[in-house]
Amino acid sequence: MDTHADKQPPIVSGSYAEGQLARAFVTALTHADPATRARAEERAGGWRRVLAGMAAGTLRVGSRTPARGLPAWVTLEVLHGGFATGAARAGGPLLPYEAEAARRAGVPEDRESLFAHCLTEQGLAELWDLLDSTCYEVTVPEEAALLTVAWLVRAGESEAALELVREIGPFAATLRFTPRPTATAAPDTEAVHRRTVAQAAAKLAARGPNTAVETQREALAVWRPFEDELLSHWLETAGPDHRVLDRDPGPGWHERGAALLDRYRVLAREHTLCGRHRDLAGNSGILRGALEEAVAGRPLTPRRLGFLRHAVASMVRKRGLPGSDRHTAVRVARAAHAALPSHRDVAHLVAHRMSGLPQETGAADVTALVAPVTEAEERRSGLPAGTALPPAIRRVVEAARSAPLHTLVELGVVPSAEVMAELVPQLVAAETAAAYRDAPLRALTAANYRAFRNRRSLLMLNLERQVRPEELPWVRAVSAQRASDTRVRASAHTTLRRLAEVAVDGFPGTLLPNPLVRELAVLARRTDLDAPLVEELGGDIFMGTFSPKFQAAAVVAGELLGGGSLYERYYGIDYAAVLALADGGPGPGEPRRKAARDAREFAVLCQERAGARDLYSVAENGTVIEQAQILTTHNLATLVHRVGITPATGWADLARRCFVTVCRLTGRAHHEQRPLGTVKDAAYAWRHMLFHLSLCDEGEAAGVLAWTRGEAAGHPAHVAARLAPALAGLRMVADGGSFAADGTADAGRARRLTGWTATGRHWLCAEPAGPGRR
Repeated sequence: MDTHADKQPPIVSGSYAEGQLARAFVTALTHADPATRARAEERAGGWRRVLAGMAAGTLRVGSRTPARGLPAWVTLEVLHGGFATGAARAGGPLLPYEAEAARRAGVPEDRESLFAHCLTEQGLAELWDLLDSTCYEVTVPEEAALLTVAWLVRAGESEAALELVREIGPFAATLRFTPRPTATAAPDTEAVHRRTVAQAAAKLAARGPNTAVETQREALAVWRPFEDELLSHWLETAGPDHRVLDRDPGPGWHERGAALLDRYRVLAREHTLCGRHRDLAGNSGILRGALEEAVAGRPLTPRRLGFLRHAVASMVRKRGLPGSDRHTAVRVARAAHAALPSHRDVAHLVAHRMSGLPQETGAADVTALVAPVTEAEERRSGLPAGTALPPAIRRVVEAARSAPLHTLVELGVVPSAEVMAELVPQLVAAETAAAYRDAPLRALTAANYRAFRNRRSLLMLNLERQVRPEELPWVRAVSAQRASDTRVRASAHTTLRRLAEVAVDGFPGTLLPNPLVRELAVLARRTDLDAPLVEELGGDIFMGTFSPKFQAAAVVAGELLGGGSLYERYYGIDYAAVLALADGGPGPGEPRRKAARDAREFAVLCQERAGARDLYSVAENGTVIEQAQILTTHNLATLVHRVGITPATGWADLARRCFVTVCRLTGRAHHEQRPLGTVKDAAYAWRHMLFHLSLCDEGEAAGVLAWTRGEAAGHPAHVAARLAPALAGLRMVADGGSFAADGTADAGRARRLTGWTATGRHWLCAEPAGPGRR
């Protein structure tokens, strides 16, 4: 899913697309990396198709069916910002596996003929073999369609199979509905991985030399030893005090000098990375220039002689005489450093290690992959036995580790909630498939779900909803096969609670990213829980309204936090009034009308709390959206009150970790030219801290509040100074006080910390007042 789909351009018009086209065009022309230029050129082509479609009226930006003639279930090519190009990802020229399948079947190499062959007796038999072996891959959901037809026919569901063929048949000539055969069966495990072994190995194999490192290696291995030879040659002319040209070096000195200069020219042609040796004002350049004059028989001028003697003296003073213990120790250490294996060579060795593993999955055990170089590998590669893997190489290998999600979070392989969101679909796919009794159908359902989650989200306006997996025709066709018993619901609930706990406990103070929220919402629907989960909205396309689930989420928060909690008092919320919005159930036939009314009332409440006037200003929209996040706790209350999550380390520990995040982000904002994004993230972390504090008992909460003083003081002084008004406001509320309508108290010395402001510079960005200043 596209993590940027809910953060969209301010105006849905050609101006955004034109700007993206210009950016891609410049990158395609100017970037140093050929692969980056090629990708930029491809993006530019996509943006040209967007602009052409918008101009011709064949693209409707903001709709869930933006491409004319293509139903919502078709997987579209979608660019940054949720703009569809109009092209289908399952379209385009035949792929090699399709052409090979057509040749084996003896039919013309086109999709329509291949589609027709799959509906023959022979074609169905081939699809049944694939179903049973699970040796196939689904990269776009459409590739699961004909396998579903085959399953329905074998299961005796002929009418459902015919209906599915009738629905997808009009696109048989343009879209591929056949799966990709693979050499191995799909894994059936709860383990997840960030990269497959093949992807990690390819990244390692593609690693090139580091120019800076290779330049340093050349300097240490080539030019420093040559400098020593130049110095030694001149010292043959020095007296007792290392004053060069104080005595006759004897016969052969000029000839040896000429040979040195000849070797320099060879070295300069062969070793071109390091350029310091060309600097005539450097010590090496001075020695070489003076030698050229001497070999040519020209006497040195007094100025050049002075430079030469100064250079020789400074080199001897710095490292000692060549051959001395001090000089030898320096050169041996630098030679050893220069001889260290390059990261590129080590990466290629590890890629070779990975070549013997199954390529399309992760690696359950990476111990052998990250072990030091063995003696056998030394004989084959020349790398010294015992060489340890650099951290950068280990990180690539660790990304291919296959393990339970919580293990990857603990190991740091999953460093953020955004990365976690990329992995969760693997688990939700397995959970979704578990509701089907038939094993081949379970494998097909899981493969289809994983492929569906690779669809990029479309830009949506007017609260339109993204397509869900159950809307795909081939998923609908087998929906009757899905069980919805107590076991299935309990399993989904367990998975939902476990994933939510990993996210909240693993990344405290972080807003749950939209792709993760969507996966959790899928599981919540499977459990039949009343657990409204809401996404983060973009201020640039916010149109002043919220979907009904926002008001429902606020009600859940009121049930948990109402009655005078620290969270309620800090943000000045009247949760009793929020709960009153839900009072009075709808009459017969009125649930939708009441939901729409509640949503309007919730939007008005958020606007009033934000004091918003111009809802077409991104900043004003941001303040309104933030109030919705405050009222709903942005899913925390739902996960605690309805899903039942509990942190392993306790609420007080989570609150402390959130405050550490607040301090870290405040320190980062101090150094940024445009800090508002970081300030917003700091306010999110602050809000999470307040939520967790509100679930602590009185003694735990008091302990955390006392601890914040020392924690803030342990950071740079500007962090404590900037956070002082926020901490003063928190302690004031904890002691029973309250903020004024403008969110301040004590003549501005205490402030409510929120992330958005529509009235200029955020107070957290202002320079702290110094001693004696207010």
